[in-house]
Amino acid sequence: MSGDIPAYGLWLLVFINSAVFILFAFSFFKPATARDWRSFGAYSAFIVALFVEMYGFPLTLYLLAGWLGNRVPQLDPLSHDAGHLWPALFGWSMNPHWSPFHLLSFVFIGGGFMLIAKAWHVLYTAQRSGELATTGPYAHIRHPQYAGFALIIIGFFLQWPTLVTGLMLPVLLVMYWRLAKREEREVEAQFGEAYRRYAEQVPAFVPRFYRLGPA
Repeated sequence: MSGDIPAYGLWLLVFINSAVFILFAFSFFKPATARDWRSFGAYSAFIVALFVEMYGFPLTLYLLAGWLGNRVPQLDPLSHDAGHLWPALFGWSMNPHWSPFHLLSFVFIGGGFMLIAKAWHVLYTAQRSGELATTGPYAHIRHPQYAGFALIIIGFFLQWPTLVTGLMLPVLLVMYWRLAKREEREVEAQFGEAYRRYAEQVPAFVPRFYRLGPA
């Protein structure tokens, strides 16, 4: 994890990577309401903060430089690999790109984007028909789009932890939970007993794994 050339101050990469992941999510999520824009804006702020530290200015590494120097003397704090942090925190001498945290992050990020994409298609079709969305991802959880954003930001934190995103993460998760609760009240007011029966059978965010077969 040492000997890597300095990899910061690359503000063009900050802009490109932020734009790619924000626009990619936008193409799936397609925010329409003020609530949609709040959830998407919070996700975008997290993404920008992440890539600023990944390629721009490594604030976390500078603040933790003294502690990391004592714990992992061979670590080059200006190397790109150092920003992954988890191997250093656990004392692993390995390529950070092959650490369990990094590999798991791809599962979370990819799963989150897939969930948002599939949920948007189901929700769009249901809204055009004036029906309650209960198929596809909605057959297993009531808020797949919020769950998708949660998976993505958790995945990025597993891949590249920083102090700023670590502070933002619980705030965003609580915000998505509150937005979901507000959305439930609105949908219940629209669909009444049909939604209440649906909510009794389908969990909000975490599926019941024994029911992951065909709905």
